[in-house]
Amino acid sequence: MKTFVIGIGGVTNGGKTTLAKNLQKHLPNCSVISQDDFFKPPSEIETDKNGFLQYDVLEALNMEKMMSTISCWMQSPRHSPVSTERNNEDVPILIIEGFLLFNYKPLETIWNRRYFVTIPYEECKRRRSTRVYEPPDPPGYFDGHVWPMYLKHRREIEDIEWEIVYLDGTKSKEDLFSQVYEDLRQELAKQKFV
Repeated sequence: MKTFVIGIGGVTNGGKTTLAKNLQKHLPNCSVISQDDFFKPPSEIETDKNGFLQYDVLEALNMEKMMSTISCWMQSPRHSPVSTERNNEDVPILIIEGFLLFNYKPLETIWNRRYFVTIPYEECKRRRSTRVYEPPDPPGYFDGHVWPMYLKHRREIEDIEWEIVYLDGTKSKEDLFSQVYEDLRQELAKQKFV
C-alpha cells in the first residue's frame, strides 16, 4: 500500500506540534506521531557537567519505541492506534513531528517530504519561558543547553544532502499552515498520490 510520510522537525517551541495538528485536521487519512511522546523518564536522562539534564539529545528519547510505532503504522496504516481513518480511497499520510527527526539515521529513508521550522534565538527563548515543563527548566538551561544543542543539531542536518523545506516559525499559525498545506498538495500531486 502506498503511504506518504511527512517530517516536521525544528527548534523547540517553533510550532511543530501546532502545525502537525492543523495539517491532520485538513488532510484525509492523516495520523500524527510526536517525538515528545517518547522521552525516557527523568531517572534515565544523563546530566552534564553543569548539572543540566540532557533532554535535547537522541539518547533522551526511546527511539526504538518510536520506530516500532512508526513501523506498526507503515505495516497497517489504516488500523494503527495512531490512525484517523476517513476514506479508504485516500493515501494514508503520516506526520512525524519532533526536534531530532532528521538527526536519526534509521528514519532517513522514510520521508516523502521534510520541513524544518526555525525561529530566532530571542523568540525561541521568549516562547520557551511561557511553557511549563516537567521537570521545569532550571535557571540558565536555555542558554546553557537548549539553544547550543539546537544549533549543533541544525548544523548536522545542514550537512545532509536531503531536500528540506525550511519554514519561518515567526509567521502566523495560519500562514505557516497555508504554506505547508499548499506545498503538500503540490507534492502529493507530483508524486501521483492524488
